[in-house]
Amino acid sequence: MIAFEHISPLYEHPIAAKEPDMVDDMLPCLMSFLTAAFFTAIGLFLVLKACYYFKLYDLPDERKIHHTPVPRLGGIVFMPATILGLCAALYLLEGSDKHFVISISTPIMAVGAFIIYLIGLADDRFGMKASHKFIIQGISALFMPLCGLLITNLYGILGIYEIPVWVGYPLTVLLIMTIINAINLIDGIDGLASGLCILILSAYAYLFLNSNYPIIAAANAAIVGALCTFFCFNFFGKIGGKKIFMGDAGSLFLGYVCAYMSIKSLMCPITLTGQDKEEILVPLTLLFIPVIDVVRVALQRYFTNHGIFEPDKTHIHHLFMAAGLSMHQTLLAIIVLFLGLCTINYALWQRECPLEIILLIDTIIYVLLATTILRLDRKSAH
Repeated sequence: MIAFEHISPLYEHPIAAKEPDMVDDMLPCLMSFLTAAFFTAIGLFLVLKACYYFKLYDLPDERKIHHTPVPRLGGIVFMPATILGLCAALYLLEGSDKHFVISISTPIMAVGAFIIYLIGLADDRFGMKASHKFIIQGISALFMPLCGLLITNLYGILGIYEIPVWVGYPLTVLLIMTIINAINLIDGIDGLASGLCILILSAYAYLFLNSNYPIIAAANAAIVGALCTFFCFNFFGKIGGKKIFMGDAGSLFLGYVCAYMSIKSLMCPITLTGQDKEEILVPLTLLFIPVIDVVRVALQRYFTNHGIFEPDKTHIHHLFMAAGLSMHQTLLAIIVLFLGLCTINYALWQRECPLEIILLIDTIIYVLLATTILRLDRKSAH
């Protein structure tokens, strides 16, 4: 039986832990990954059968890429797969000398994640107005700062360090909602949201594991395991007739998880070099592409007098495809861009480049790329 004190490490810091042993701690992560991946495979087969039986499809329209109805409830398995994977990791950690303190914060945050999960499921099944989803997302986002996951330091960005709580609360909620919607809205082509989240959460798994937070690492590993299985169904499923989309149940849940891991990383010493500003560089780098894309699209809609919640085809993957790239080429291009920015940022940081300059360089690269794609699109149109 799993000891009670092991069950709530997703919020609390370890209070009596040995020095990190990557080899020993990787086993729970591996078990978590494999358990979640296996459960997801079984779950997706069952979900596909249910979708075909009840005719639950994502129907094509002028805004979407696909041209035939596709089952869209794949993301329904992500949360249970994560829980099962985490339970497997906890079982292996039973009897170890790592101890954690239970806190009311953990179940409270789990409620927030569950609400986000239910919102996505309801939208996939019945449909919801974007404004209604946005309001409920805001309510769910409040769970994190209320539990102590609160941004109170900007680590010197624009000369700002500590910020008051009354600023930190709305800033944290705004950041959470931005990340949730960034992951949700970039889920526009096969493998993009799942592929990016595999990379993002794999990085967090390594960093948390390397910093002696094995169960947070195992939680990331579980989600990565679920996503790897889902990616095969989503990206290659057309070959065997098993294609499925994650839907909002999956993308909103992933956004909430990415938001949590990003804020948690600011509260834990997970840096590679031990320098304070690197704590904020990690989430800024990992989430740069989806966040800057959703910010650009929102600003573009605002300045062109379109509703912010009004759907369109102006996201980065839409631009690539409009310029003539196939769906698979677009996915590859965005993954290469993500890995390229990570490499550039790390290299610049190793050379003690100021954080503001790194973010400016990232922004310039993104703007130049988007501008170039738009020009190619206009030339092809003529």
